[in-house]
Amino acid sequence: MLKVGLTGNIGSGKTLIAKIFTSFGINIFFADLEAKQLLKESEIKNILAGRFPPEIFDNKKNIINKKLAEIVFTDEEYLNVLNAIIHPRVMIAFQKWMKGLIDEQYILYEAAILFESGHHKDLDKVIMVSSPEELRIKRVMARDNISREEVLHRIRHQWPDEKKEPMADFIIINDERHLVIPQVLKIHKALIG
Repeated sequence: MLKVGLTGNIGSGKTLIAKIFTSFGINIFFADLEAKQLLKESEIKNILAGRFPPEIFDNKKNIINKKLAEIVFTDEEYLNVLNAIIHPRVMIAFQKWMKGLIDEQYILYEAAILFESGHHKDLDKVIMVSSPEELRIKRVMARDNISREEVLHRIRHQWPDEKKEPMADFIIINDERHLVIPQVLKIHKALIG
């Protein structure tokens, strides 16, 4: 079974591309979704309580994701602490998830910061979704109802497309001019040999 990464910067359209692969019957592990689920676990909340300001929690001791994002995207030290806590646990969950899929020709591991975290080294191939920055900014502002400045803070913590593209095995252009389904289909055919 091939382990294939699916990555792209914020607002690139990874979710749309993932849905197309799903329509071909491909199983996808969503690392970012797993990370969000981990933030709901008591063990993680307790670890974060000892390392982060108390304002990331509401009065029921739940993490306020918007507050956490504000902190980690404005202070790289906090971002590194969070990543060191969450990323190893995401990889453990991925390993468990894969055990039930050994007969598949390939599976996808979807993650925004695949290259930045170094997890691309654990995979056989990587697909990158690329979009122009201005388009990504507009998409994220509309999707998350946040300001341009907040989007730019998040973008600054991701490598630019130009750095990632040479590391990717496949690139999907999602710029609202190129059709994405034929691009996904071509990659799918290459992966199933």
